[in-house]
Amino acid sequence: MTPRKDPHASIRNLPLFAGCTPDELDEIDRLADEVHINAGRTVLKQGDLGQEFALIVDGEAEVVKDGTTVAVLGPGSYFGEVALLDSINRTASVVARTDLVLEVLDRRGFNTLLDDLPRLSRSILKGLARRLAELEEQNEALKIANNGIT
Repeated sequence: MTPRKDPHASIRNLPLFAGCTPDELDEIDRLADEVHINAGRTVLKQGDLGQEFALIVDGEAEVVKDGTTVAVLGPGSYFGEVALLDSINRTASVVARTDLVLEVLDRRGFNTLLDDLPRLSRSILKGLARRLAELEEQNEALKIANNGIT
C-alpha cells in the first residue's frame, strides 16, 4: 500500500503557517495557487499596483528597490502583503534568483485568510513589525555613516 501524499507538505513546515490546524491548511490550500517561476524572471515590479501575496516554498528571490538589491528571500519568506494591506503600489521589485516555487494568494483570498485565521493575521503583523525594526536599524546606520546628516 502506497502512503497517501500529504496535500499540505509544501506549506506545513513554513513558519507563517505554524500552528495551523488541518482545516485551516485546507482553506489556505483552497485559496492559494502553486506557481513556478524561472530564475531571472521579475515576479513583482516596483511601482505596480499590488494584486497578490506570495510565499516562497522553494528557491531564492532578490528584493530590488530603485535598482539596488536590499534583501534575499528564501523558503518561508513572503512578500506582497504591504501593497495588499494598504492598497498601495509595490515598494520594491522581486526577482527570482533561482527557480522558485510560490504559493500565491490574490487580494480576495488574502483578505479571506486574514479574516478567517486570526493566528495568520498575527504572524503577518509580527513579520511587518520585524521588517520595520530592521528598516529603523538600517536608517540609523545610514545616519551614522553620513555623520548625522539627514
